[in-house]
Amino acid sequence: MTDRYTYGHLRFWEMFPGLLVWGTFALALLLSFVEPLWVIVFILVFDLLWLYRVVYFNIFVVLSWKRHREVQKVNWQKKLETLSNARNIHHLVFLPTYKEDYSIIRETLRSLKENSFPNHRILVVLGGEEGDKEAFGKHVHRAQKEFGSVFKALIVTLHPKGLPQEIPGKGSNLNWMGHEVENILHEKYPKISDEDIVVSSFDIDTIAHPQYFSYLTYLYCTVENPTRSSYQPIALFSNNIWNASAPVRIAAFGTTFWLFGELTRPDRLWTFSSHSMPWKMLKDVRFWQKDIVSEDSRIFMQAFLHYHGEYRVTPMFLPVSMDAVTGKTYRESLKGLYVQMRRWAWGVEHLPYLIHGFKRDKQIPRLKKFRYFFNHVEGMYTWATAPITMFVLGWLPLWVAKGETNALIQAAPFTLEQIMQWAMIGILISAVMSLTILPRRPQEVSKHTWIIMLAQWLLLPITFIVFGSFPAIDAQTRLMLGKYLGFHVTKKTR
Repeated sequence: MTDRYTYGHLRFWEMFPGLLVWGTFALALLLSFVEPLWVIVFILVFDLLWLYRVVYFNIFVVLSWKRHREVQKVNWQKKLETLSNARNIHHLVFLPTYKEDYSIIRETLRSLKENSFPNHRILVVLGGEEGDKEAFGKHVHRAQKEFGSVFKALIVTLHPKGLPQEIPGKGSNLNWMGHEVENILHEKYPKISDEDIVVSSFDIDTIAHPQYFSYLTYLYCTVENPTRSSYQPIALFSNNIWNASAPVRIAAFGTTFWLFGELTRPDRLWTFSSHSMPWKMLKDVRFWQKDIVSEDSRIFMQAFLHYHGEYRVTPMFLPVSMDAVTGKTYRESLKGLYVQMRRWAWGVEHLPYLIHGFKRDKQIPRLKKFRYFFNHVEGMYTWATAPITMFVLGWLPLWVAKGETNALIQAAPFTLEQIMQWAMIGILISAVMSLTILPRRPQEVSKHTWIIMLAQWLLLPITFIVFGSFPAIDAQTRLMLGKYLGFHVTKKTR
């Protein structure tokens, strides 16, 4: 057993999620014909539990949305004036990029420039790839000309290709950027202490809320033990949402509402997508793991295990907005969405990593270990199975047993229909709330498009299966079979 978990170790735990999912489907199919009553009882209990989850999930979503509205009204930069320890805080913004248009890079840099936090305490790091050296060099030249004097520093790194023990992608680029910046800070800015630096790892298309860094600084200066916490904002995929296809919009809003629900339960919260963290933590864990795909959530687990479970996520109720998946054609955008959802579902790779770390670390309380294990397994399991169980498999035993006179069997279709109708209330809440977080409508988009934005939620059951269950099953099956996933850059256009 190695100090750091790598693919291929603990094969049972790599196989476990996939075996659980396929075992459920196989057993449900078999018993639907052998003992349909058993399956009907299971489906009824499953759907009732799902209805319960929908209810309490929507409560948490509404609470987060309310907190989000409140936080936006506060002048966080003014509040910083009352905190003496805020004066030394500096922000490092990591922006890894690969084959992106300069227009996207420029918009991100412009949003950083216009943020309420003082620019002279922001250091921006543009991290390119050697495989895109020529185009990246041109982008750097334009960026330095336009923004070179805006920030405390505009640092440029170039990640070599073909380094050993790497998976090409964002994680390996961030790992390289971290080590390069460590040397630069030591040489050029030795007076800035590690504890006074907060790192934000952003996708290149990330537009931070105008008060993001002021709010982040306030949290960092006021929470208990700030270097033992990451900071997770609301993730909006809305930069180009008005021009995205309906399934893409539903998936984008669904991801945001999932995060809304998690933010009010920080004990369940992992880092996701663009977020912030202490520089000291990054140095302690030696930066992002370079041989995985899901580096955004893995970095949290690296810290959690390094500090023997004494690490957490502090929720931020301000958003960062990114691009929704788009393509040149409708089909291309749907394909891109599937690939993106599969990459996110590849977070199942964290399970054997957790098991590996938990076995080695005797200081983490058993209850905490079990909670993280259960939440991760249950989340991945329901992601893959719930939509198919509710909308497809749930009706099979009813069809097989339609001639039976058993009272439960006779009443089951009506009961399931009622459960689904009640669950639709949750969909309605999501539909209405989605309108409140939309960016301003572009002039070229019809003013009546909001009607489509509401009507698109009727597609949720289909989207739930095709871009929910299927990519999750795909990811878990690949891990089960040892066919490890590489990193794919999501296509985005504006």
